[in-house]
Amino acid sequence: MSQWQFNPGPRLVGGEDVAHRLSRLLPDGDCLFVTDAHVIELGLAGPWQEALSGAGRRLHVFDAVEEDPSLDTLMAAVEAGRAAGATHVVGFGGGSPMDVAKLAAYLIGSGDDVDNIWGVERAYGKGLPLALVPTTAGTGSEATPVAVITCEGGEKRGVNAHAITADFAALDPELTIGKPRALTAATGIDAMVHAIEAYTSAKAKNPLSDMLARQALKLLSANLITACEEPDNRAARGAMLLGAHLAGLAFANAPVAGVHALAYPLGGLHHLPHGLSNALMLRPVLQHNSEAARELYAELAPILDPDCEGQSSQSKTARLIELLDKMVAESGLKPRLRDHGIERDQIPILAREAMKQTRLLVNNPCEINEDDAARLYEAAW
Repeated sequence: MSQWQFNPGPRLVGGEDVAHRLSRLLPDGDCLFVTDAHVIELGLAGPWQEALSGAGRRLHVFDAVEEDPSLDTLMAAVEAGRAAGATHVVGFGGGSPMDVAKLAAYLIGSGDDVDNIWGVERAYGKGLPLALVPTTAGTGSEATPVAVITCEGGEKRGVNAHAITADFAALDPELTIGKPRALTAATGIDAMVHAIEAYTSAKAKNPLSDMLARQALKLLSANLITACEEPDNRAARGAMLLGAHLAGLAFANAPVAGVHALAYPLGGLHHLPHGLSNALMLRPVLQHNSEAARELYAELAPILDPDCEGQSSQSKTARLIELLDKMVAESGLKPRLRDHGIERDQIPILAREAMKQTRLLVNNPCEINEDDAARLYEAAW
């Protein structure tokens, strides 16, 4: 067996009475509660804020996180936490609030400058105790040591360091009940991409990530359409939330690659939701990788279609791509860049921006250069 390593992620709380059980694990004192205004408007945060406050804490709510959070937003959260004398941080919401919470907890606790920690394993200090609570089934951010911030010019910059991994995470399917179809679809496809790219990661593929990725893909593929069509189906919502978390653990250790690298410019420059951006680039990138990753894609195909088990690896790879493309369409997402207002003349800019995602491109099963990226955006257009 070749050398490998695996980091298990946060301590996980799930099932009934999750909010109160999590509150008993957190330290006393002042809590910086990072979320967004939409989550507050939906009333999702109320019971959690009550549970945390009821445990004797002073809650300081920062709800200014936007989609694709900016560096200014991150630093505002850091200042809010410092002004409050925060002793710990709770991130509550989708991937954006959780990413801001991760970096805010680290920067407040360590005193580091954010410009010194961009990239992979460049954060060496110790952050404040951190708990994350996802309200969507997709990003897996509660499980990962990764946070992404939108910087000047729309460039997405990331921190990938075990120092920002949450201490605790809570999975409550009730928080995902009734979410709109488009959000359910985009976040669900996002989680499936996490599983697939972790399984084929060129840099740190390992047996435990493989196991988690396969189980995640099984849960997600079997329940995505049901969750889209039956937004109050608790069994499907619970399976999606668990699948997203398992996929997060998988790619926390075997990092994502080309699909994400080409998705980030769509979010940074055109403000498309991250999960939608991944859905748009999934088919072109998998087709680009189809020879280099053929045997691995062939291992995943029977999870979606058990009847293809006896086919050749080439046939199974084609079947996997076909079924994923069909699932994107059945979820209700529009599958072309032009469906979302992106002009064809933007392709060279997108390709140039994608080349900045070096921390992701190195994980792809085969090279994606700027010419390749332009061709893949063209295929997605």
